Amino acid sequence: MSNEQQATEAQSDSDLIEEVLEQTDGEVEETIEPANADSSEVSIEELQKQLTKAEQKATENLDKALRVQADMENLKRRTQKDLDSAHKYGLEKFAKELLSVIDSLELGIQAATSDVPEVVKLKEGSELTIAQFEAVFAKFNIEAINPMGETFNPEFHQAMTMVPSPDAEPNTVINVFQKGYVLNGRLIRPAMVVVSQAVDGDAA
Repeated sequence: MSNEQQATEAQSDSDLIEEVLEQTDGEVEETIEPANADSSEVSIEELQKQLTKAEQKATENLDKALRVQADMENLKRRTQKDLDSAHKYGLEKFAKELLSVIDSLELGIQAATSDVPEVVKLKEGSELTIAQFEAVFAKFNIEAINPMGETFNPEFHQAMTMVPSPDAEPNTVINVFQKGYVLNGRLIRPAMVVVSQAVDGDAA
């Protein structure tokens, strides 16, 4: 075989190899392109699903945060209300205990009708002590209820009895057995009173 024939055959083999390689490359590219396209579509779908889940999770977390914030605000308001009540009414029990002392002093004054100097001095001392109590009570917003001559109010008065009285309008306080007291507007003891009622002739 001559050199020319060998060169021709070598060229033919090279051309054949190149042609086969081109065909193979084409098939590989055709095979890869759809796969890449499919994988891209799958990735986008997955990303969309993940994004949807993330948005739902973010919405749930936001709702939880808002509920927690609302609970904290309610707790803060309740705590502040409790603190205000403690400041305003913390002396209620202590004030109730002191009322019995004032009652005793007032009963002593009512009983001290003698003109004996010792009794007069004792009465004056009791009146001075009551005045000091009243000054302290006023400082802490404790007010006495002495409804003599006023219309009976069941919110602040407790009727011990009802008595026909031609000199007073019906349902009027005509006697106070024991004064009542309020602390910052809250009743700590009602006034014990006698209430007038219409006499039989007036009622008829």
